[in-house]
Amino acid sequence: MTDTTNRHDVIIIGTGAGGGTLARRLAPSGKRILLLERGDFVPREKENWDPRAVNLEGRYQARETWRTVDGEALHPHTNYGVGGNTKMYGAALFRLRREDFGELRHHGGVSPAWPISYDDLEPYYREAERLYHVHGQRGEDPTDPGSPEPYPHPPVSHEPRLAQLSEDLAHQGLRPFHTPLGIMLDERNRRASRCIRCGTCDGYPCLVGGKSDAQTCAVDPALEYPNVMLLVNAKVTRLETSHSGREVTRVIVEREGQREEHSASVVVVSAGAINSAALLLRSASDRHPAGLANGSGVVGRHYMGHVNSVQMAISRCPNPTVFQKTLSVNDWYLGDDAFPHPMGHVSFVGKLDAVTLRGGAPPLVPGFTLELMARHSLDFWLTSEDLPDPENRVTLDRDGNVVLAYRPNNEEAHRQLTARLKASMGRQRTCPIHGRDCHRGLFARSLYVGQRIPLAGVAHQNGTIRFGRDPATSALDPSCKAHELDNLYVVDASFFPSSGAVNPALTVMANALRVGDHLLDRLR
Repeated sequence: MTDTTNRHDVIIIGTGAGGGTLARRLAPSGKRILLLERGDFVPREKENWDPRAVNLEGRYQARETWRTVDGEALHPHTNYGVGGNTKMYGAALFRLRREDFGELRHHGGVSPAWPISYDDLEPYYREAERLYHVHGQRGEDPTDPGSPEPYPHPPVSHEPRLAQLSEDLAHQGLRPFHTPLGIMLDERNRRASRCIRCGTCDGYPCLVGGKSDAQTCAVDPALEYPNVMLLVNAKVTRLETSHSGREVTRVIVEREGQREEHSASVVVVSAGAINSAALLLRSASDRHPAGLANGSGVVGRHYMGHVNSVQMAISRCPNPTVFQKTLSVNDWYLGDDAFPHPMGHVSFVGKLDAVTLRGGAPPLVPGFTLELMARHSLDFWLTSEDLPDPENRVTLDRDGNVVLAYRPNNEEAHRQLTARLKASMGRQRTCPIHGRDCHRGLFARSLYVGQRIPLAGVAHQNGTIRFGRDPATSALDPSCKAHELDNLYVVDASFFPSSGAVNPALTVMANALRVGDHLLDRLR
């Protein structure tokens, strides 16, 4: 065993949207900060932009097996490395809607209120948007929760096919808007941009450093301070407490085949909602027999990951778009007259290619068919809110491995959202390429291919260590400190009591800045 030679002021477990952002916030304080990352730096190599390596071979995915409650093997689509899952995300950085912070009635049940309001988080949303270089246009989105400042950068322009689609949707009375994107792009001075608007952004690590991931925007700048240290390939296996059980005194790490112990005045967990819950459950002791911070019994419960699907609208008109993630629609987010319940969010995934389509296609589908589909498709991403069910949960098997139980809910909202998108696409106007109607009739014949994201797709994981004011029903207080421990915090999406229907990344970043301010006051 290797003992720690120096006690730290803060240990942060995980370097993604939560942990990385928190490190950036605390770095100028001069406090001794130790970052522990289970993975390593993602290598910069030509395979970063290779769809076969990334999407078919899973070159950068975690090499581990979880289980379902039925005992089936589950190979999670998650990434261990500096920057966490932000290394692979599509950098769509949405705020939750103002309504998402209050109790919201859905077709499938009630989404609970948060212990903080939108206004509490709004200044930190602004700061996170600056830190992560978000491009957008305030006020375009009909559900925009509001801000006194514009986005830090102008919206990313549409390529012709999406510009025409945006006009057509507006002609129908919808209010399409530019997706808020975190990328290093200056369209007025391309020579000064890192981003080159390539087709391998969403789901790929960026070869040129043009994506606003947590490593680029937070961890690397934090490491410029001499008081911040990073250990990679450092898997935290357990947290141990004092005899009273009131504080974490040791962080147990496996690194390079050795067991290490580290200690700090404050310990922050940010390993992702699934692994953070698993770590607290693995840390059970006499004082915490159900797992650390789990006197309420909620740790691991209320797992949410959204009801997500990819929908391909295929027409006679080709779609030569390269950078496709610039357009979104939120007109149905909170419902409409025909379905007065929240339905969710519509945007785009990165442009699909034949190699990526091969991963989800039957083996006998010929390659030329996939090529044709890819050339003619618009590739939508649909998100509906799933509701916090205590039986959707993370547990451990006898060997301490993750078991994930999940039964989808609120599915009618997603069906309604899908139906509205399909109906809207059936009303498209003149093709911008052919100058004629390439849509009407074709969509009516259901040239529309959809696929739900499976359980292994855990990119939007949240909710397993919820925060709240009542220790009987939550694990964390409103500052994201464990009710039962004096020095344990959680800053990944575990703290969410509800999921909303947009990517959780920006909310995680903003909350990490908020908790960072709390910790700075505490550490003074």
